Amino acid sequence: MTLLLNVEDYRCRARRVLPRLVFDYVDGGAEDERCLRRNRDALEALPLIPECLRDTHAMDIGIELFDRRWRAPFAVAPIGLAGLVRPRADALLASAAQAARVPFILSTASNTRIEDVRTAAPDATLWMQLYVMGERAIAERIVRRARAANFEALVLTVDVPVGGLRERDLRHGFRVPMRLTPGTVFDMARHPAWLLRLARGGMPQFANLLPDEDDDAPVSAQTQAALLSRSMDRTLTWESLAWLRKLWDGPLLVKGLLGAEDARRAVRHGADGIVVSNHGGRQLDAAPASIAALPAIADAVGGRIPVLMDGGIRRGSDVVKALALGARAVLVGRAPVYGLACDGERGALSVLQLLAQETERTMTLLGAAHARELGPRHVDLRAPRSLDEQNGLAQRPPESTRGKPSIYPARAPA
Repeated sequence: MTLLLNVEDYRCRARRVLPRLVFDYVDGGAEDERCLRRNRDALEALPLIPECLRDTHAMDIGIELFDRRWRAPFAVAPIGLAGLVRPRADALLASAAQAARVPFILSTASNTRIEDVRTAAPDATLWMQLYVMGERAIAERIVRRARAANFEALVLTVDVPVGGLRERDLRHGFRVPMRLTPGTVFDMARHPAWLLRLARGGMPQFANLLPDEDDDAPVSAQTQAALLSRSMDRTLTWESLAWLRKLWDGPLLVKGLLGAEDARRAVRHGADGIVVSNHGGRQLDAAPASIAALPAIADAVGGRIPVLMDGGIRRGSDVVKALALGARAVLVGRAPVYGLACDGERGALSVLQLLAQETERTMTLLGAAHARELGPRHVDLRAPRSLDEQNGLAQRPPESTRGKPSIYPARAPA
């Protein structure tokens, strides 16, 4: 058996064990997938600078956030339609997060009911991600149920006024209702283990769109299509946070910000946290890499509320880079799903443990015994010229960071 030593190994194995339609749904991005690649390119372009002869005998990579202790500085990101990978995927991921002692964020587009996820992971730190569709009553029901099930934080995703153009999915007929091509049907038949699990578990549904636990009323095709394409309420504004505050008294985070001014707006409107995110490259293909947007946002927030980040995390060194540039923690989405595809809950837990081990090793090599010891001095912010050439042009530093080191500095005159 091939050794699974890193996230890329799990990704390659997942590609073999999943039908192409399912793998491409998990792995793919929008349009030309440049933003998807940009996330990885930007992280890989950042060298880390170690400090030697530092006392690291008592390593602690854990953090405290919202009165909870995390064993590692990352959480499992919300993953819609994970039930295509494995039945009860959301419950399995929550259980893996519980074992790893990191939070799990349940997607509005999950295939397991809120209450069943809590039952599967009774001691886990659970957060609820929220999409607000045209019928706000649906969002209100989800928020109330999450509170009743002792979910601890609400994560409002704001970067989906319209769904990104995910061409891989369109080529497979991935929509509601599903339109399977002969090639897709043949590919599914070539993955009998996956097909048998699907037959036993049933076709995934958007379980949390049902209003009541005992209500089996079908969800409208329009609502399912809106959720699948991530087409949400386009009347939602910053003032809408006050509406959510009436429903939710716990921590409220805003996910999907890439600009410093939006970060300031989030603070002014009472958000308790920010997630710097380009939706994993699945929305605006021309968006910047999350790690490139992070320093300006952290600077704009100025420590008033915690800043988290997602996008392209594949190594513990990626986690450390984000922490050094101002993130309190990161979210990992695709990585644990690759593990889930390979070996269910054990595979997801193995990936989380692997990332924790890599994070600890990287911090030890940097001379940082605690996450709070990391800072910009640990990152070489001079982007290599080849990365600028690969991406076509150098990004101009944000207004708030003019005159400061930038991940994408303007190219020096020849």
